[in-house]
Amino acid sequence: GAEGPTLMSYFSKNQIQALKPKITFSTLRDLQCPVLQSKDLQGKPEESCSTEELLEWLGAVLNQVSLDNKSSSFISTYCCPEPNTVVEKAFLCTITGFIIPEKIIQLLEQLCCYFAEPKLAPWLTLTVHGFADSPVSWRGSEHGFHKGGENLYNFVIFRNLDYWLQMAVGAHDDCPP
Repeated sequence: GAEGPTLMSYFSKNQIQALKPKITFSTLRDLQCPVLQSKDLQGKPEESCSTEELLEWLGAVLNQVSLDNKSSSFISTYCCPEPNTVVEKAFLCTITGFIIPEKIIQLLEQLCCYFAEPKLAPWLTLTVHGFADSPVSWRGSEHGFHKGGENLYNFVIFRNLDYWLQMAVGAHDDCPP
């Protein structure tokens, strides 16, 4: 009856706009970055960092934690893993909202096009976070919130188009094989 158009009007004004992703851009200057080699997942002393070290570093960067290991800091004494290099300028784009898998694939493809231009970056990353209190996890299983609600995956794409895929979920969640 008459409720249909009224509900549609309500949702189009209030709900659908809330689903539009919010996009923010920032430039990080003189950023310490781990040195990575696509073939060395475990890293090599004095040559490259491991996948675990990269993920930890990425978490610090995305949360704007200082990387200089100051003893006076009450927040963090974390420092960038060795070996590392200082990047004059790093570009960070954050998209917040409900994003369908097709859009994530499109983003990945666009990122890969970056290497077709004469750019200097040896690698780049795309991190996808699920909502901490999402009702589902991978493989159709219920998502166990428990402590932190970890639910993310991260692509590291190299200039030669090799890539790493890292996944992190809570201890009680299923993860794809």
